[in-house]
Amino acid sequence: MIRKSPTAAAGRNLTQETTDALRAKIAAGPMKAGDRLPTEKELEAEFGVSRTVIREAVAVLKADGLVEPRRGAGIFVRDPEGTRRKNLPTFVPSGVHEALDLLELRMAVEIEAAGLAATRRSLSQDARIRECQALFERDIDAGASAVERDAAFHLAIAQGTNNSLFTSFLESLGSNAIPRRSLSDEDRARLIDRSYLERVNKEHRAIVDAISAGDADGARVAMRDHLSGSITRYRTSLSA
Repeated sequence: MIRKSPTAAAGRNLTQETTDALRAKIAAGPMKAGDRLPTEKELEAEFGVSRTVIREAVAVLKADGLVEPRRGAGIFVRDPEGTRRKNLPTFVPSGVHEALDLLELRMAVEIEAAGLAATRRSLSQDARIRECQALFERDIDAGASAVERDAAFHLAIAQGTNNSLFTSFLESLGSNAIPRRSLSDEDRARLIDRSYLERVNKEHRAIVDAISAGDADGARVAMRDHLSGSITRYRTSLSA
């Protein structure tokens, strides 16, 4: 049990402590792949914390891919090798035109992911989405390409759905999801400048703000505007 001592320092993070304890049980046993997690009530009794803390801790484990919900059955420990992820092939665009086709597919997935994240994300997942946006902004301020930061931002939103298939889809793409990664050096130098990345950053902020506000419709609109805007910008620039 995690004991809440009256002498504990203010601001002690019970969610983090509970998350770490659950993570340790999965890593070292007795819980293993395929096992069902105890109920929220049982975990409350085991760790001596509130239901809110338990839900936050389990949400973090979901985002980390350690557990997954099964509709009507409960929460189960995942295969550490990521069984569901194995079922999704890794797609590597052969050029920018395939990357744009991939953007259209991403729209079908990520618009809804943004809406679900607005209503399902935990506080820690919300913080992670904001952190990814801030890191992306820091990279473009430093003059970096921010491709990895861009991919991490979209993955964090998928994790906020708390549906492992959304997460697996983005994980299978990795940084290949970002079209500018598929550009030639010449096209990248011609098309991707500071103003382009600042526009992307502004669109990211609109998505983040809607998700944090719990505005599902607004999050969907912001994600649609972002991805469709990217398609339009690339096609216009490449045809010029």
